[in-house]
Amino acid sequence: MYKLKRMIVWIRRMRHSRGFGVQSPYDYRFIRYVINEHWPYYAYDDLQESVTDIDQKTRKLCRLYFRMANWRQPKVIVDYQPETEAYMRYMQRGCQKAKGTTATEGVLELGRMSLTGDYETFYEELLQHVDAHSVLIVEHIKRDKETQAFWERVKQDERTGVTFDLYYCGIVFFNLKRYKQNYVVNF
Repeated sequence: MYKLKRMIVWIRRMRHSRGFGVQSPYDYRFIRYVINEHWPYYAYDDLQESVTDIDQKTRKLCRLYFRMANWRQPKVIVDYQPETEAYMRYMQRGCQKAKGTTATEGVLELGRMSLTGDYETFYEELLQHVDAHSVLIVEHIKRDKETQAFWERVKQDERTGVTFDLYYCGIVFFNLKRYKQNYVVNF
């Protein structure tokens, strides 16, 4: 079933592949070399052997989180409501100096939140800890009407900057000096 859904999502988002239409060089590089990087990283094989109890979609997201941690190199990674410990294992392997936590401490560098539990309260609390370099991954943005409405509020929020809609998750940057933009990316 996952493969069929993935094919339908891919076809509907085909025109948003590989950074087509993105004018910002920074955003284009982020899409091409972090989000849609297809070359294997140094730890993919080791992680695949050690983390065996996850499905294809979760592994795809784990690899994205690995690349984001590798790119951002945060000291602390916040992971709210993880469905599996694999997310944190991949992110910490992407940046081995990173400490993993479920609560915000100091300025947020890289965070991942699932839209489960009391996510709206967590999001508001998280906003007290962001700066221009903070990056947040929001999972399940298309799960139902409630989460889609929340994602729309995040995109429109004056405290957020550039956002990326990957269907399975959204990525939020908080640099308010950049032009506010939402990119749909075929991930």
